Amino acid sequence: MMELTIHSAEDAPDGSKAILDGIAADLGFVPNMAGTAAGSPALLSAFDGLRRAVGSGRLDPVARETAGVAVGVAVDNRYGVAFHSTVLASLGVDDTELERMRSNRPPSDAKLAAVYELARSIVVDRGKVDDEAVSRATAAGVTTPEILEIVAECTFAGLVGTLDNLAGRVELDEFLRPRAWS
Repeated sequence: MMELTIHSAEDAPDGSKAILDGIAADLGFVPNMAGTAAGSPALLSAFDGLRRAVGSGRLDPVARETAGVAVGVAVDNRYGVAFHSTVLASLGVDDTELERMRSNRPPSDAKLAAVYELARSIVVDRGKVDDEAVSRATAAGVTTPEILEIVAECTFAGLVGTLDNLAGRVELDEFLRPRAWS
């Protein structure tokens, strides 16, 4: 575990300040995870680039966030699970479905279950996804472009999980605390 500082735009390294300002402009604040990544301008740039790329995709937001929960649970990422659970709740996913996912069980919807299982497989098997997982996803209606966007989400969620675990858990932002996970 490393002692990592949660930076603001005022105290971040010079190369991180403008990126944090951009994140704050997008979201209205700087999440603690971004502030933690700001200790390295290169890491923050990668974080923000992935955040923007994943957010600009065409994958249904519920599917994207479902993949994020799957990755968070798989890599023991408390921050990511809280974040994706919070977003899923705001998108109308009920608590029963959230608890299924947070307990390492796929959601009851067939397509979302396929997304969850595929995302989990991508990270647990380090990209060596078996043909059966891909077949289940395509049989459930997940298209090739959607699978590729799930890969992008897994990459972003994996980065967040690595940083969260390296830091010994990044402090949850106030808005994430109601959906804290352990």
